[in-house]
Amino acid sequence: MSHNFPSAFGLVGSSSFTEFLNASGNESGVSRSTGSAASSGSANLEAPHGTTIVTLVCASGVVMAGDRRATMGNIIAQRDVQKVFETDAFSVVGIAGTAGLAVELVHLFQVELEHYEKIEGTPLSLEGKANRLSSLLRANLGMAMQGLAVVPLFAGFDLAEDRGRIFSYDVTGGRYEEHDFHAVGSGSTFARGSLKKLFRPDADADAAVRVALEALYDAADDDSATSGPDLARRIFPMVSVVTASGVETIREDRLAHEVEQMMAARMGRPDGPQASVTGGAS
Repeated sequence: MSHNFPSAFGLVGSSSFTEFLNASGNESGVSRSTGSAASSGSANLEAPHGTTIVTLVCASGVVMAGDRRATMGNIIAQRDVQKVFETDAFSVVGIAGTAGLAVELVHLFQVELEHYEKIEGTPLSLEGKANRLSSLLRANLGMAMQGLAVVPLFAGFDLAEDRGRIFSYDVTGGRYEEHDFHAVGSGSTFARGSLKKLFRPDADADAAVRVALEALYDAADDDSATSGPDLARRIFPMVSVVTASGVETIREDRLAHEVEQMMAARMGRPDGPQASVTGGAS
């Protein structure tokens, strides 16, 4: 039986899945879809936007958390959107910006990493993964110029260096390594202020999870596009911890317990824990 596959399917492939898509003439590649959109004039679209993502290193690796709200102008478009994704066994990515494009980019990034490992027989280094994500963002520049920007936050455990690492990006694909902690999205200014006072580099993963939850709460306190925990609907932030053992997405029952403890503490101190002059939070 003969198949009318494009010639690219019979070639020794590149380790880049997006390069393979472009060579095969597939229109689902990010660079092709954004290129055609960029030439069609101003988009001026109302599209749901994801908001705040925070991440911080801890003694055993790195923690990333995101709120669950997507907004469309002054409207809440969705209350339980997923913004933190496992990209492979030792890395996660959080998304802010145009939600639909961001989720599509994350899925393409996941396939890109899996494709590389199948072709090369070994996974990319953490820095290599960060560079691949930068290339995908650069291909989305046409959409970003029309206001449909995607701003991810990438973090993972570097097996070669035995530590957690954080990478941030701008809409042009510029990649920057962050140290200690970072936040992106509409509530990021407030979240970073919270992280600055609560972060401790020697904290264990449990303490770092609590700091991430506190930072998202502080962001929601001052940014209307960021959601706090919704106890009535049982909607909590998404939190992932990445260590030498891999990615662990925190279960909802554990998050519920952490959130309830945090809310109880804030009943007596609405502005949250204070950083002590000797380090840590009180």
